[in-house]
Amino acid sequence: MQHRIIVLGAGYAGAVAAGRLAKRLHREDVAITLVNAEPDFVERVRLHQVAVGQELRPRPFTEMFAGTGVELKVARVTAVDVDRKTVTVTAPAQGPVGAAAPAASKATGGERAEVVELAYDTLVYALGSDWNDQGVPGAAEHAHHIAGRAGALRLRDRLARLGAGESVVVVGGGLTGLEAVTEIAEARPDLSVALAARGDLGDWLSPKGRDHLRKVVDRLGITVHEGAAVTRVEADRLTTADGGSVPAAVTVWTTGFAVHPIARATTLEVTEAGQIVVDGTMRSVSHPDVYAAGDAAMAMGPGDKPLRMCCATGGPMAWQAADAIAARLTGGKIPTVPLRYFNQCISLGRKDGLIQYVTADDRSVRSALTGRLAATYKELVCKGAAWSVGKPTLGLPTRRHRTVAAQPRAGVPAETTA
Repeated sequence: MQHRIIVLGAGYAGAVAAGRLAKRLHREDVAITLVNAEPDFVERVRLHQVAVGQELRPRPFTEMFAGTGVELKVARVTAVDVDRKTVTVTAPAQGPVGAAAPAASKATGGERAEVVELAYDTLVYALGSDWNDQGVPGAAEHAHHIAGRAGALRLRDRLARLGAGESVVVVGGGLTGLEAVTEIAEARPDLSVALAARGDLGDWLSPKGRDHLRKVVDRLGITVHEGAAVTRVEADRLTTADGGSVPAAVTVWTTGFAVHPIARATTLEVTEAGQIVVDGTMRSVSHPDVYAAGDAAMAMGPGDKPLRMCCATGGPMAWQAADAIAARLTGGKIPTVPLRYFNQCISLGRKDGLIQYVTADDRSVRSALTGRLAATYKELVCKGAAWSVGKPTLGLPTRRHRTVAAQPRAGVPAETTA
Protein backbone atom coordinates (compact mmCIF):
# COMPACT_ATOMS: atom_id res chain seq x y z
CA MET A 1 0.00 0.00 0.00
CA GLN A 2 1.52 3.32 -1.08
CA HIS A 3 2.10 6.04 1.49
CA ARG A 4 0.12 9.07 0.32
CA ILE A 5 1.98 12.40 0.47
CA ILE A 6 0.10 15.57 -0.48
CA VAL A 7 1.98 18.83 -0.95
CA LEU A 8 -0.18 21.97 -0.88
CA GLY A 9 1.19 24.89 -2.85
CA ALA A 10 3.84 24.90 -5.58
CA GLY A 11 5.81 28.03 -4.83
CA TYR A 12 9.50 27.67 -4.10
CA ALA A 13 8.93 25.71 -0.87
CA GLY A 14 6.18 23.35 -2.02
CA ALA A 15 7.60 22.59 -5.45
CA VAL A 16 11.09 21.94 -4.07
CA ALA A 17 9.67 19.67 -1.35
CA ALA A 18 7.70 17.62 -3.88
CA GLY A 19 10.66 17.19 -6.18
CA ARG A 20 13.04 16.32 -3.37
CA LEU A 21 10.66 13.72 -1.97
CA ALA A 22 10.43 12.15 -5.42
CA LYS A 23 14.22 11.93 -5.51
CA ARG A 24 14.38 10.41 -2.04
CA LEU A 25 11.66 7.78 -2.26
CA HIS A 26 10.61 4.94 -4.58
CA ARG A 27 7.46 5.38 -6.65
CA GLU A 28 6.34 1.91 -5.65
CA ASP A 29 6.24 3.02 -2.02
CA VAL A 30 4.78 6.53 -2.16
CA ALA A 31 2.23 8.52 -4.15
CA ILE A 32 3.16 12.22 -4.23
CA THR A 33 0.44 14.68 -5.22
CA LEU A 34 1.25 18.36 -5.70
CA VAL A 35 -1.80 20.65 -5.48
CA ASN A 36 -1.51 24.13 -6.96
CA ALA A 37 -3.94 26.72 -8.29
CA GLU A 38 -1.86 27.37 -11.43
CA PRO A 39 -0.29 24.94 -13.92
CA ASP A 40 2.93 26.95 -14.20
CA PHE A 41 5.63 27.82 -11.68
CA VAL A 42 5.62 31.48 -10.67
CA GLU A 43 9.02 33.06 -10.08
CA ARG A 44 7.86 35.32 -7.31
CA VAL A 45 11.27 36.96 -6.97
CA ARG A 46 10.86 38.30 -10.52
CA LEU A 47 7.35 39.71 -10.31
CA HIS A 48 8.66 43.29 -10.23
CA GLN A 49 10.04 42.53 -13.69
CA VAL A 50 6.62 41.30 -14.83
CA ALA A 51 5.07 44.51 -13.51
CA VAL A 52 7.15 46.66 -15.88
CA GLY A 53 6.34 44.53 -18.92
CA GLN A 54 9.21 42.07 -19.11
CA GLU A 55 8.30 38.60 -20.39
CA LEU A 56 9.52 35.64 -18.36
CA ARG A 57 10.17 32.16 -19.64
CA PRO A 58 7.12 29.89 -19.04
CA ARG A 59 7.81 27.06 -16.59
CA PRO A 60 4.95 24.51 -16.79
CA PHE A 61 4.98 21.95 -13.99
CA THR A 62 4.25 19.15 -16.46
CA GLU A 63 7.72 19.77 -17.90
CA MET A 64 9.47 20.49 -14.61
CA PHE A 65 8.24 17.27 -13.00
CA ALA A 66 8.25 15.06 -16.09
CA GLY A 67 9.48 11.59 -15.22
CA THR A 68 9.58 12.19 -11.46
CA GLY A 69 6.33 10.49 -10.53
CA VAL A 70 4.93 13.66 -8.94
CA GLU A 71 1.25 14.01 -9.85
CA LEU A 72 0.11 17.58 -10.38
CA LYS A 73 -3.46 18.50 -9.46
CA VAL A 74 -4.44 21.98 -10.62
CA ALA A 75 -6.94 23.07 -7.99
CA ARG A 76 -7.56 25.60 -5.25
CA VAL A 77 -7.36 24.38 -1.66
CA THR A 78 -10.52 25.33 0.23
CA ALA A 79 -10.18 23.37 3.48
CA VAL A 80 -7.86 21.10 5.43
CA ASP A 81 -9.06 18.67 8.09
CA VAL A 82 -5.98 17.53 9.98
CA ASP A 83 -8.02 15.27 12.27
CA ARG A 84 -9.59 13.30 9.41
CA LYS A 85 -6.39 13.77 7.35
CA THR A 86 -8.17 15.14 4.30
CA VAL A 87 -7.82 18.14 2.00
CA THR A 88 -10.76 19.68 0.12
CA VAL A 89 -10.00 21.33 -3.21
CA THR A 90 -11.97 22.95 -6.02
CA ALA A 91 -10.76 21.73 -9.40
CA PRO A 92 -11.85 22.29 -13.02
CA ALA A 93 -14.54 19.77 -13.91
CA GLN A 94 -13.22 16.75 -15.81
CA GLY A 95 -16.51 15.48 -17.23
CA PRO A 96 -17.10 14.89 -20.96
CA VAL A 97 -18.13 17.73 -23.23
CA GLY A 98 -21.89 18.20 -23.07
CA ALA A 99 -22.23 16.61 -19.63
CA ALA A 100 -24.28 18.36 -16.98
CA ALA A 101 -22.08 20.99 -15.37
CA PRO A 102 -21.53 20.99 -11.61
CA ALA A 103 -22.36 24.15 -9.72
CA ALA A 104 -20.10 27.06 -10.61
CA SER A 105 -17.57 28.05 -7.97
CA LYS A 106 -16.35 31.50 -7.07
CA ALA A 107 -12.89 29.99 -6.66
CA THR A 108 -12.73 29.33 -10.38
CA GLY A 109 -14.31 32.57 -11.53
CA GLY A 110 -17.64 30.95 -12.47
CA GLU A 111 -16.18 28.15 -14.62
CA ARG A 112 -17.37 24.53 -14.35
CA ALA A 113 -15.78 23.07 -11.26
CA GLU A 114 -16.01 20.16 -8.87
CA VAL A 115 -15.21 19.79 -5.21
CA VAL A 116 -12.78 16.96 -4.50
CA GLU A 117 -11.66 15.51 -1.17
CA LEU A 118 -8.17 14.05 -1.02
CA ALA A 119 -6.87 11.81 1.75
CA TYR A 120 -3.26 11.84 2.89
CA ASP A 121 -0.90 10.00 5.20
CA THR A 122 1.61 12.86 5.27
CA LEU A 123 0.80 16.47 4.44
CA VAL A 124 3.27 19.19 3.43
CA TYR A 125 1.58 22.56 3.86
CA ALA A 126 3.25 25.23 1.72
CA LEU A 127 0.42 27.54 0.68
CA GLY A 128 2.64 30.57 1.20
CA SER A 129 1.44 34.13 1.58
CA ASP A 130 -0.22 37.06 -0.13
CA TRP A 131 0.16 40.80 0.23
CA ASN A 132 -0.72 42.48 3.51
CA ASP A 133 -2.49 45.84 3.48
CA GLN A 134 -1.77 46.16 7.23
CA GLY A 135 -5.34 47.41 7.69
CA VAL A 136 -4.49 50.84 6.29
CA PRO A 137 -7.67 52.56 5.07
CA GLY A 138 -7.93 52.62 1.29
CA ALA A 139 -5.02 50.26 0.64
CA ALA A 140 -7.18 47.29 -0.38
CA GLU A 141 -9.30 49.48 -2.67
CA HIS A 142 -6.63 51.62 -4.33
CA ALA A 143 -3.17 50.04 -3.99
CA HIS A 144 -1.48 47.54 -6.30
CA HIS A 145 0.82 44.73 -5.21
CA ILE A 146 3.32 42.27 -6.68
CA ALA A 147 2.85 39.39 -4.23
CA GLY A 148 1.38 37.18 -6.98
CA ARG A 149 1.29 36.93 -10.75
CA ALA A 150 -2.26 38.30 -11.04
CA GLY A 151 -1.32 41.37 -9.03
CA ALA A 152 1.84 41.95 -11.05
CA LEU A 153 -0.13 41.74 -14.31
CA ARG A 154 -2.72 44.23 -13.06
CA LEU A 155 0.06 46.63 -12.12
CA ARG A 156 1.68 46.11 -15.52
CA ASP A 157 -1.54 47.12 -17.27
CA ARG A 158 -1.97 50.16 -15.03
CA LEU A 159 1.60 51.36 -15.51
CA ALA A 160 1.27 50.97 -19.27
CA ARG A 161 -1.62 53.44 -19.23
CA LEU A 162 0.31 56.15 -17.39
CA GLY A 163 1.44 59.19 -19.32
CA ALA A 164 4.76 61.01 -18.96
CA GLY A 165 5.13 62.85 -15.67
CA GLU A 166 2.45 60.91 -13.78
CA SER A 167 3.33 59.72 -10.29
CA VAL A 168 4.02 56.25 -8.90
CA VAL A 169 4.70 55.73 -5.20
CA VAL A 170 6.01 52.46 -3.79
CA VAL A 171 5.11 52.06 -0.11
CA GLY A 172 7.57 49.99 1.92
CA GLY A 173 11.34 50.28 2.14
CA GLY A 174 12.19 46.59 2.49
CA LEU A 175 13.70 44.27 -0.14
CA THR A 176 10.52 44.02 -2.22
CA GLY A 177 9.97 47.77 -2.15
CA LEU A 178 13.54 48.55 -3.20
CA GLU A 179 13.42 46.11 -6.10
CA ALA A 180 10.03 47.38 -7.25
CA VAL A 181 10.84 51.10 -7.12
CA THR A 182 14.19 50.78 -8.90
CA GLU A 183 12.74 48.49 -11.58
CA ILE A 184 9.89 50.91 -12.28
CA ALA A 185 12.17 53.96 -12.32
CA GLU A 186 14.62 52.28 -14.70
CA ALA A 187 11.93 50.97 -17.05
CA ARG A 188 9.89 54.19 -17.05
CA PRO A 189 12.22 57.20 -16.67
CA ASP A 190 9.38 59.40 -17.93
CA LEU A 191 7.39 58.85 -14.73
CA SER A 192 7.71 60.58 -11.37
CA VAL A 193 8.69 57.68 -9.12
CA ALA A 194 8.88 57.85 -5.31
CA LEU A 195 9.44 55.56 -2.33
CA ALA A 196 7.66 55.99 1.02
CA ALA A 197 9.59 54.26 3.82
CA ARG A 198 8.63 54.09 7.47
CA GLY A 199 12.28 54.42 8.51
CA ASP A 200 15.44 55.69 6.81
CA LEU A 201 16.41 54.42 3.38
CA GLY A 202 18.13 51.04 3.77
CA ASP A 203 18.56 51.56 7.50
CA TRP A 204 19.31 47.87 8.12
CA LEU A 205 22.16 47.76 5.57
CA SER A 206 25.87 48.25 6.16
CA PRO A 207 27.33 51.73 5.52
CA LYS A 208 28.65 50.54 2.15
CA GLY A 209 25.26 49.11 1.24
CA ARG A 210 23.40 52.26 2.25
CA ASP A 211 25.80 54.49 0.31
CA HIS A 212 25.40 52.44 -2.85
CA LEU A 213 21.63 52.32 -2.51
CA ARG A 214 21.50 56.09 -2.14
CA LYS A 215 23.63 56.56 -5.27
CA VAL A 216 21.34 54.28 -7.32
CA VAL A 217 18.20 56.01 -6.09
CA ASP A 218 19.65 59.41 -6.95
CA ARG A 219 20.82 58.24 -10.37
CA LEU A 220 17.36 56.91 -11.21
CA GLY A 221 15.68 60.12 -10.05
CA ILE A 222 13.63 58.45 -7.30
CA THR A 223 12.19 60.72 -4.62
CA VAL A 224 12.50 59.16 -1.16
CA HIS A 225 10.11 60.01 1.67
CA GLU A 226 11.83 58.77 4.82
CA GLY A 227 10.04 58.40 8.14
CA ALA A 228 6.78 58.37 6.17
CA ALA A 229 4.31 55.94 7.73
CA VAL A 230 1.33 55.81 5.35
CA THR A 231 -2.01 56.08 7.16
CA ARG A 232 -4.43 56.35 4.22
CA VAL A 233 -4.47 55.53 0.51
CA GLU A 234 -6.72 57.36 -1.93
CA ALA A 235 -7.10 57.05 -5.68
CA ASP A 236 -4.65 59.87 -6.37
CA ARG A 237 -2.63 60.37 -3.18
CA LEU A 238 -1.29 59.04 0.11
CA THR A 239 -1.57 60.50 3.59
CA THR A 240 1.26 60.04 6.08
CA ALA A 241 1.24 59.96 9.88
CA ASP A 242 2.57 63.51 10.13
CA GLY A 243 -0.38 64.78 8.10
CA GLY A 244 1.58 65.09 4.86
CA SER A 245 0.14 64.28 1.43
CA VAL A 246 2.03 62.54 -1.39
CA PRO A 247 0.59 62.55 -4.95
CA ALA A 248 0.20 59.03 -6.37
CA ALA A 249 -1.57 58.17 -9.59
CA VAL A 250 -0.48 54.60 -8.81
CA THR A 251 0.34 53.21 -5.36
CA VAL A 252 2.35 49.99 -5.07
CA TRP A 253 2.05 48.32 -1.65
CA THR A 254 5.06 46.29 -0.41
CA THR A 255 4.81 46.44 3.38
CA GLY A 256 4.95 42.72 4.12
CA PHE A 257 3.05 39.48 3.63
CA ALA A 258 0.03 37.76 5.17
CA VAL A 259 -0.08 33.97 5.25
CA HIS A 260 -2.84 31.93 3.65
CA PRO A 261 -5.76 31.75 6.14
CA ILE A 262 -6.61 28.05 5.84
CA ALA A 263 -4.22 26.80 8.55
CA ARG A 264 -5.84 29.10 11.10
CA ALA A 265 -9.19 27.35 10.50
CA THR A 266 -7.73 23.94 11.47
CA THR A 267 -6.78 22.44 14.85
CA LEU A 268 -3.09 22.90 14.03
CA GLU A 269 -1.07 24.99 16.47
CA VAL A 270 -0.49 28.30 14.72
CA THR A 271 0.93 31.69 15.62
CA GLU A 272 -1.12 34.84 15.98
CA ALA A 273 -0.27 35.56 12.32
CA GLY A 274 -1.57 32.13 11.25
CA GLN A 275 1.76 30.40 10.60
CA ILE A 276 2.04 26.72 11.51
CA VAL A 277 4.40 26.20 14.45
CA VAL A 278 7.03 23.60 13.51
CA ASP A 279 10.10 22.00 15.05
CA GLY A 280 13.59 21.89 13.56
CA THR A 281 12.52 19.28 11.00
CA MET A 282 9.57 21.44 9.83
CA ARG A 283 7.14 19.04 11.51
CA SER A 284 4.02 20.48 13.15
CA VAL A 285 4.39 20.52 16.94
CA SER A 286 0.72 19.54 17.30
CA HIS A 287 0.16 17.09 14.41
CA PRO A 288 3.12 14.80 13.57
CA ASP A 289 1.77 13.84 10.14
CA VAL A 290 1.81 17.50 9.00
CA TYR A 291 4.88 19.43 7.86
CA ALA A 292 5.04 23.07 6.83
CA ALA A 293 7.60 25.04 4.84
CA GLY A 294 8.05 28.51 3.46
CA ASP A 295 6.00 31.53 4.50
CA ALA A 296 3.29 29.28 5.99
CA ALA A 297 5.62 27.97 8.72
CA MET A 298 6.99 29.50 11.91
CA ALA A 299 10.44 28.02 12.41
CA MET A 300 13.19 29.31 14.65
CA GLY A 301 16.64 30.08 13.27
CA PRO A 302 20.00 31.10 14.76
CA GLY A 303 19.80 33.28 17.84
CA ASP A 304 16.33 31.86 18.54
CA LYS A 305 14.92 34.30 15.99
CA PRO A 306 12.03 33.41 13.65
CA LEU A 307 13.07 32.78 10.05
CA ARG A 308 11.77 35.52 7.79
CA MET A 309 9.38 35.12 4.86
CA CYS A 310 11.53 34.90 1.74
CA CYS A 311 12.76 32.60 -1.01
CA ALA A 312 16.08 32.21 0.80
CA THR A 313 14.18 30.63 3.69
CA GLY A 314 11.60 28.63 1.74
CA GLY A 315 14.06 26.46 -0.20
CA PRO A 316 16.12 25.25 2.79
CA MET A 317 12.94 24.69 4.81
CA ALA A 318 11.64 22.49 1.99
CA TRP A 319 14.87 20.48 1.92
CA GLN A 320 14.64 19.99 5.68
CA ALA A 321 11.00 18.89 5.55
CA ALA A 322 11.48 16.49 2.63
CA ASP A 323 14.60 14.90 4.12
CA ALA A 324 12.90 14.46 7.49
CA ILE A 325 9.85 12.84 5.90
CA ALA A 326 12.03 10.51 3.85
CA ALA A 327 14.13 9.58 6.89
CA ARG A 328 11.11 8.78 9.01
CA LEU A 329 9.51 6.69 6.26
CA THR A 330 12.67 4.73 5.53
CA GLY A 331 14.03 4.39 9.05
CA GLY A 332 17.00 6.59 8.20
CA LYS A 333 18.79 9.25 10.21
CA ILE A 334 16.71 12.40 10.69
CA PRO A 335 18.65 15.46 9.49
CA THR A 336 19.51 18.18 11.98
CA VAL A 337 21.12 20.76 9.69
CA PRO A 338 20.61 24.24 11.19
CA LEU A 339 19.09 26.82 8.85
CA ARG A 340 20.98 30.10 8.53
CA TYR A 341 21.43 33.15 6.30
CA PHE A 342 24.44 34.22 4.26
CA ASN A 343 23.36 37.31 2.34
CA GLN A 344 20.49 39.44 1.13
CA CYS A 345 20.32 39.76 -2.66
CA ILE A 346 18.69 42.93 -4.00
CA SER A 347 18.26 43.78 -7.67
CA LEU A 348 18.32 47.52 -8.39
CA GLY A 349 17.05 47.42 -11.95
CA ARG A 350 18.55 45.19 -14.62
CA LYS A 351 22.10 46.57 -14.51
CA ASP A 352 22.74 47.19 -10.83
CA GLY A 353 22.40 45.31 -7.59
CA LEU A 354 23.39 44.98 -3.96
CA ILE A 355 24.49 41.83 -2.16
CA GLN A 356 24.53 42.54 1.56
CA TYR A 357 26.40 39.87 3.51
CA VAL A 358 24.83 38.99 6.86
CA THR A 359 25.38 36.95 10.00
CA ALA A 360 23.70 33.59 10.49
CA ASP A 361 20.74 35.35 12.13
CA ASP A 362 20.39 37.87 9.26
CA ARG A 363 22.16 40.95 10.64
CA SER A 364 24.20 43.01 8.18
CA VAL A 365 27.99 42.94 8.36
CA ARG A 366 30.41 45.44 6.80
CA SER A 367 30.95 43.51 3.56
CA ALA A 368 28.72 44.13 0.54
CA LEU A 369 28.95 43.53 -3.19
CA THR A 370 27.59 46.30 -5.40
CA GLY A 371 27.04 47.36 -9.00
CA ARG A 372 26.90 45.26 -12.15
CA LEU A 373 28.69 42.32 -10.53
CA ALA A 374 26.03 42.25 -7.82
CA ALA A 375 23.32 42.33 -10.51
CA THR A 376 24.93 39.30 -12.17
CA TYR A 377 25.11 37.53 -8.81
CA LYS A 378 21.42 38.18 -8.14
CA GLU A 379 20.49 36.94 -11.61
CA LEU A 380 22.37 33.69 -10.97
CA VAL A 381 20.55 33.31 -7.64
CA CYS A 382 17.16 33.73 -9.35
CA LYS A 383 18.05 31.22 -12.06
CA GLY A 384 19.36 28.80 -9.46
CA ALA A 385 16.17 29.06 -7.41
CA ALA A 386 14.03 28.22 -10.44
CA TRP A 387 16.38 25.40 -11.46
CA SER A 388 16.17 23.85 -7.98
CA VAL A 389 12.41 23.41 -8.32
CA GLY A 390 12.72 20.80 -11.04
CA LYS A 391 16.05 19.41 -9.86
CA PRO A 392 16.14 19.64 -6.06
CA THR A 393 19.15 17.34 -5.70
CA LEU A 394 21.50 19.44 -3.57
CA GLY A 395 23.18 17.13 -1.09
CA LEU A 396 21.26 14.05 -2.24
CA PRO A 397 22.69 10.63 -2.97
CA THR A 398 21.63 9.21 -6.32
CA ARG A 399 20.07 6.09 -4.76
CA ARG A 400 16.48 6.22 -3.56
CA HIS A 401 15.60 4.56 -0.26
CA ARG A 402 12.80 2.05 0.29
CA THR A 403 10.14 2.87 2.86
CA VAL A 404 9.31 0.73 5.85
CA ALA A 405 6.09 -1.29 5.73
CA ALA A 406 3.03 0.92 5.62
CA GLN A 407 0.59 0.76 8.52
CA PRO A 408 -3.03 -0.22 7.76
CA ARG A 409 -5.15 2.87 7.35
CA ALA A 410 -8.81 3.41 8.00
CA GLY A 411 -11.21 6.12 6.96
CA VAL A 412 -11.79 7.87 3.67
CA PRO A 413 -10.75 6.64 0.23
CA ALA A 414 -7.91 8.36 -1.60
CA GLU A 415 -10.21 10.69 -3.53
CA THR A 416 -13.91 11.43 -3.37
CA THR A 417 -15.97 13.92 -5.32
CA ALA A 418 -18.74 15.95 -3.77
